[in-house]
Amino acid sequence: MSLLRQAIRNGSFLLDLKADSLESIIHQAVNLVVMRGVLAPEHRDEIEHGLMERERVACTAIGRSTSVPHVYSEHVTEQVILFVRLARPINLGAPDGTPTRFIWLLLGPADFSSEHLDALADIARHMSDDEFCYELRVASTLESLNQAFDNFDRRNAPPTTESKEPSVEFVHSGRFGGGLMADLHRRLQFYASDFRDGLNLKTISSVLFLYFACLAPAITFGAIYADETAGHIGVMELLVGTAVCGIVYAISSGQPLIILGGTGPLLIFTIILFDLCKDDAYNLPFLETRAWVGIWTGLIVILFALTDASCLIRFFTRFTDEIFSALISLIFIFKAMEHIGHGLSDVDSTHTLAMGLVDLILAIGTFGIAMSLSRLRSSRYLRHWMREFIADFGPSIAVIAMSIAAVLWFSMVDVDSMQVEGSVQPTLVDAAGVPRPWLLNIFSVDSWVIWATIGPAILLAMLVYADQNITARLVNSPDHRLQKGAAYHWDLAVVGGLLILCSVLGWPWLVAATVRSLNHVRSLATVEKTENAAGDQRERIIHVRETRITGIFIHLLIGGSLLFVNQMGFIPLAVLYGLFLFMGIVSLSGNQFFERITLWITDPALFPGSHYVRNVPRFSVHLFTIFQASCLLALWFIKESPRLGILFPLFIVGLIPIRFGLNRIFDAGHLAALDAEEEPSEDELQWT
Repeated sequence: MSLLRQAIRNGSFLLDLKADSLESIIHQAVNLVVMRGVLAPEHRDEIEHGLMERERVACTAIGRSTSVPHVYSEHVTEQVILFVRLARPINLGAPDGTPTRFIWLLLGPADFSSEHLDALADIARHMSDDEFCYELRVASTLESLNQAFDNFDRRNAPPTTESKEPSVEFVHSGRFGGGLMADLHRRLQFYASDFRDGLNLKTISSVLFLYFACLAPAITFGAIYADETAGHIGVMELLVGTAVCGIVYAISSGQPLIILGGTGPLLIFTIILFDLCKDDAYNLPFLETRAWVGIWTGLIVILFALTDASCLIRFFTRFTDEIFSALISLIFIFKAMEHIGHGLSDVDSTHTLAMGLVDLILAIGTFGIAMSLSRLRSSRYLRHWMREFIADFGPSIAVIAMSIAAVLWFSMVDVDSMQVEGSVQPTLVDAAGVPRPWLLNIFSVDSWVIWATIGPAILLAMLVYADQNITARLVNSPDHRLQKGAAYHWDLAVVGGLLILCSVLGWPWLVAATVRSLNHVRSLATVEKTENAAGDQRERIIHVRETRITGIFIHLLIGGSLLFVNQMGFIPLAVLYGLFLFMGIVSLSGNQFFERITLWITDPALFPGSHYVRNVPRFSVHLFTIFQASCLLALWFIKESPRLGILFPLFIVGLIPIRFGLNRIFDAGHLAALDAEEEPSEDELQWT
């Protein structure tokens, strides 16, 4: 049995100790040891003095919010391990810069050196597990402490040869539908906890943030759809589709942290398809033709799920993930900047310079407030719970604050607000003003069209496959410390079914939205600030609340917004574009590709102490980044090209052979460091 577990079972722990110095901590901890009868009262002062002397010789704060004060004396007859959790962390000078919250006090006879080393090894093994540290942080009873140890043992149990269940890695099951069924088996055991784990204040802040974060692109993309498809698809279709599909996905998916939404690549594909349908050479009904493309796509995607095709996503490495994530983030950033720039440049009789300047103020104000409040988490001001609360609700506060500012300070300027029809009906209407039915008559097209749409459907299926699975890989990244497992095959099947639903109802196609999904994970994360050996500070996720409640309520709110569409005009479009900009910038954090781009203009003497900087020659680092930047520029060019745009999915898949081609250019060890799945643990902690 673990030495730490045995100490906890014996009641040797003290939770939420209130102290503001190491001396106070040691005094109260030693008092507990005396009260338990292990140490005679007359030796209390000597033990306290010995512990403080040990601290003066060398700091016992070892990182990961952990300190191990210890002393060995002839006055102690047996080994003592006492766990103390502080009510508020204190900076005790840990090498990773993290304030200390957990104290493991070690006492024992002078000749207990081997037992001391065993205890230190046990502490290092347990406290290096982020999930274990999080469970220690929230535990309130002996049972919950014991449960933390049980969960640690379960996570670190050696794999058994008898186990036939595929791991969360991409292992082909060898059976038709085998991977899909394995996903269901793995995730169903956590279904109840997916709701229990959402009973937290973070859920409320996440719902409010993601409500605006999902509403903004739904309205923006909806307006672009309406403009580019001559009103065949508009804001109402995207709002209704987002609400319905989002609720269905949150309830039935395997990974509920993924947020479905309209994406730039799918928008581009739809516009290209509309242009083809309206071409004089074809002159096809757009919605019905698009419906058949979507139906075939959904069936192909479901076939992908049944044949374990998601296993192939293992060939998408950090190289491809970073490029795709950067592309989606840049789409958000450029859309925001495009709106702001358009407001300043498009000055005429109806749009004045004052309107453009107000749009700029509202957008930058929203971005600035959201960014500043989110960074308050790492500030030294206010209490910890206050900083967490304000940081969690920061984006929502920014949207509300700047919307109110628009009314109070800029009411004399006619700023652009969200324009949504007052009734829940399709955007397309006939000459008499009658809207089309929600359910399309898909059999009104010629039979040859039904079969001809298989070709575009194959391309679209490749795009959906890449978009869904790459986003799922990013969400399930080891950096996010998720514990309940992935469900690539099942999630792909759910998306395939929703594609068919969206197609026959004339809704935009929805798939995993990278930026919104990553912001969803971030909004539910508990993070801590760390410092590596080079002094570079970064935030590290130690736990994410994996819940379905946020996804359900986010999309319930979006659905509820349909009842108050007239009141939605209260929010200026510039505020939503400011949120766009915030989401795009925040989603870039943690993208190593952009970190390496900054090295081009960084003094080499001041390079960060990242693992790839230490282990890879500078020329190879820059060359690897140039390859990624070239691929990103090529994808952007193809996305914007009216002729090549429909082949966009092929070029995303084409990143795989490009990545394999790098094996002939780079040293294998250097490439492994640059393309590592996650940063080595040596960058996160140095045990001393």
